[in-house]
Order: sequence, then structure tokens, then C-alpha cells
Amino acid sequence: MNRVVRLTSTIYTPDQLSLPDAPQIALAGRSNVGKSSLINALAGTKKLAKVSGTPGKTRSINLYHVSPAGYYLVDLPGYGYARCSKQERQSWASLIDAYISKATSLCAVAMLIDCRHSPQLLDLELGSYLRQIGMPILVVLTKADQCKQAERAKRQREWTEILGEIQRPVPFSARTGQGREELWQALDSAVGSVPG
Repeated sequence: MNRVVRLTSTIYTPDQLSLPDAPQIALAGRSNVGKSSLINALAGTKKLAKVSGTPGKTRSINLYHVSPAGYYLVDLPGYGYARCSKQERQSWASLIDAYISKATSLCAVAMLIDCRHSPQLLDLELGSYLRQIGMPILVVLTKADQCKQAERAKRQREWTEILGEIQRPVPFSARTGQGREELWQALDSAVGSVPG
């Protein structure tokens, strides 16, 4: 199934939150985990989402419409970047909180995790929070091309054990395209729009 991904809106403050009724999947992860690269790889372009080697570049919520499936990928600001001010971190946190509380059509959160690292505290806290509110979680292990097969398998086991009943974590590489189709299938499945 050919999909077209396009940016439809950018939100900088909670009062700008005007969300579509269509199903949404939020993309959450640490700064520099590769959310923008993942969006570009899914879209088949390098120009849709701005990519930077500087952590904390995405400071807004960006909504990307996926057609013909009719759902949205919601790129949340990265968390855990220490070199921004406390005030900036608080404003991002309030923006993310406002989104999650207003997003009545949120079907799942895709947690993007750097495959090269063992589970980190902020990722564990996010996973715990999402489980507490009953939000379905899809774990995406980014930068999978930089990990050996044994390391990828270890991360998949770790996250399955930590989060319990979740879909098998998807190893993904924006650089090589590894896991692209598997991730599309997981996203489609999360919103109930599996191609027939």
C-alpha cells in the first residue's frame, strides 16, 4: 500500500491545540533518538521533517497526515536534553501533557528507543506512565543498523519484559530502511486500518 505523509500543522503552545477527530499515534522519545529521521524514512523523503544533529531541535508538536489510511502521526518534542533551560523543558512538558489530555483520538504511543542503549530512566518513566493510563505502546528500536543482531534481540526482550503485553518491538533504521514495512504494518494495526 502506497502511503503519502504530509505535515498538516505545527503547535507551539497548549492554547494552539486544535486536534483532528481522526485517529492519532504519538511519536515519543529522547532528544536525538531519530524521530524526524523516522518520519522522513516512512514518507520516503529527506525533506519532510527537519533533521538535526543537535538534540532538542523539535520544540513543537507536529501533526503528519497519513493517506489514504486517514490517521495522523504526532511528533512530540524530544525529552531528556540537558542543555536547554528548565523553563524550556517545563514548557515542552506542559505542551505534551496538554496534548495527551486533549487527544481523544490517540490510539497508541510509539516509544522510540535508541537500540544501542539499555533502558534509560526517562524511557522507563514514560513507559510506566503510559501503562498507568492504559495507553497502548509500540516500541520502535531506532538506529538498528548500528546494533548487532544479538543486541537488537536483547533490547526486544528487555522492553517486552519491562512493558509486559506489548507488540514485539520493531527494529528500525532510517538510514537503511530496515523495519520500514514492519513499522507501517504496526502503525496501521494500532489504528485498525490494516490494508486489506
